[in-house]
Amino acid sequence: MIELLKQFFILGCMSFGGPAAHIGYFEHVFVKEKQWLSAEAFASGLAISQFLPGPGSSQLGMYIGYQRGGYLGALGAFVAFTLPSFALLTAAAMFSSSNDTAGWVSTLISAAKLLAVVVVIDATISMGRKFIHSFTTAMVAIVTTVWLLASPSGVVYQVLPILLAGVIGAVGFKQTAVQATSISIVHAQRRSGIILSLFVFLLTVPWLFNSVLPVQVFNLFYQAGSFVFGGGHVVLPLLEPILGDVVTDSSLIEGYAAAQLVPGPMFTMASYLGATVEGLSPIWGSIIATIAIFLPGALLMFGVLPVWEAVKSQPRLAGAIIMINASVVGLLAAALYQPVWVSAYSQWTDLIPIVVGLAALIKWRLSVFWVLLMMIGYQWFF
Repeated sequence: MIELLKQFFILGCMSFGGPAAHIGYFEHVFVKEKQWLSAEAFASGLAISQFLPGPGSSQLGMYIGYQRGGYLGALGAFVAFTLPSFALLTAAAMFSSSNDTAGWVSTLISAAKLLAVVVVIDATISMGRKFIHSFTTAMVAIVTTVWLLASPSGVVYQVLPILLAGVIGAVGFKQTAVQATSISIVHAQRRSGIILSLFVFLLTVPWLFNSVLPVQVFNLFYQAGSFVFGGGHVVLPLLEPILGDVVTDSSLIEGYAAAQLVPGPMFTMASYLGATVEGLSPIWGSIIATIAIFLPGALLMFGVLPVWEAVKSQPRLAGAIIMINASVVGLLAAALYQPVWVSAYSQWTDLIPIVVGLAALIKWRLSVFWVLLMMIGYQWFF
């Protein structure tokens, strides 16, 4: 448990680059380096996180923690990964000023963006080698990539290729030799029912006490976390009409901007916004808002997971998972270009640290931390 907290806290301190980059960090550290879970289990968790509303990378982190240490491991993974950005954004809200971003902060962000390119390339190559093993799986990955790059943003466009890949796998690639599951479907349905009932309860019942300010803040952020697909970058347009008079428009923009400057999940912009709510102490406002916006995604993840684990070894679903894994490779490839590459690459000389960083990760097997230091040195001197 101590090692789990340590690893997720380190990643929480250095995981710049948004959800796609976080996936790359997780795959490199927990699948390749630590071998805490298999590539198949990682892809399974990634696929679930893409189907559900909520913070995708944080849901994946909780899934990894669950695979390592059960529900307590999931909680530890969430707290450790979220704590750095929560603390930074809460402090930023309490001591906000209009000063321009310091030069060293800009250098760090630019270096972290280049690192994100490296880790997402590494993750895409690694998962591609594992899951692209036929012409059909290759075509599924390519079509997914092209679709996501060519289509408008939105949950329908994001989920559709993964869903279609699953249907193709279930219909045309039914598996005959599958390992039996150790979780009974009845037990899984019971556990899922309890967790999903809690999700619905928290979505509805607290509104009866909405006149109490802390409950009102919880309700608003819980509602936002329940219906956001696509990661932290789409939180802002949803929060704007929901929060109304509780948070000012200027605080919304400041919180969104501040969340771009810190590592960890973008959903922690709720930490900044909660700290600005008048009538609550900044610390309590931040804690309530942060818990409320992350809790729905966690409940949905662990509400769906028991049934998923119970039935995923069934022949048709096993075939679907093969194609879903291929589609997830395409999703990573699309994310590699937009937003990771587009936001990081600015001039041809940026290719130098990217190539050297890939060699350091893949050939020399250096840790991500040392590659980050190399990127900072490049940005500082060039």
